[in-house]
Amino acid sequence: MIRRGTHVLIEKPICASLEEARQVLDVAREHNCLVQVGHIEHFNPVMSYLEEHVRQPLYITADRLAPFNVRGTEVGVVLDLMIHDIGIIQQLVRSPIERIDSVGVEVLSGKEDIANARIVFASGCVANINTSRVSTKKVREIRVFQNDGYLSLNFMEQSGHLVRRNGLALEKEEIPIEKDEPLKLELAAFVECVREKRSPKVGGSEGASALEVAILITEQIRQQSEARRKDS
Repeated sequence: MIRRGTHVLIEKPICASLEEARQVLDVAREHNCLVQVGHIEHFNPVMSYLEEHVRQPLYITADRLAPFNVRGTEVGVVLDLMIHDIGIIQQLVRSPIERIDSVGVEVLSGKEDIANARIVFASGCVANINTSRVSTKKVREIRVFQNDGYLSLNFMEQSGHLVRRNGLALEKEEIPIEKDEPLKLELAAFVECVREKRSPKVGGSEGASALEVAILITEQIRQQSEARRKDS
């Protein structure tokens, strides 16, 4: 499609491998085509609020839990679900990654169904991501800690609160978020980018960056799993 000059909106992850992602980006540049990657949470009104109010994050926690669904189990939970939070956190921190420590557990699919990743950025920010696709409930939450307080937001309910430091006390206030449908906003943004010939919010390079981190985490978990099998 790209070779025929067609602009594309690709579901996340952008590709199965970094080499494939590079090929897509190269062909898109060659044919002057726009590539947007479907990291839909970037179009959630919660993300818009975070982008406006997060300045110097020190510590971030993200929890994304879901009941088991056969759909998506051709890959592990990192590429299935965690990649959403990887992209979100990269966008908020905007700093090179210095270290990643991760762990994963297989439960039903034969690939990691539960995963945790601790990402240390050059800025000093640390992100802790918890993801599961064998949960009894759905959770999509993020907390961002800064010098003056912290933000706690719910991507599903599109709600949250801010806790500010006031002397030795903490003051809590609800965050006014105008709710909207992320998929509608994502599709409208894609059409607008095509019409105005401007770069998308989540372009091919952003999608490839999130994929690279997700693959690193997946590889760490795979190596740990192989080591456990050898020891057993």
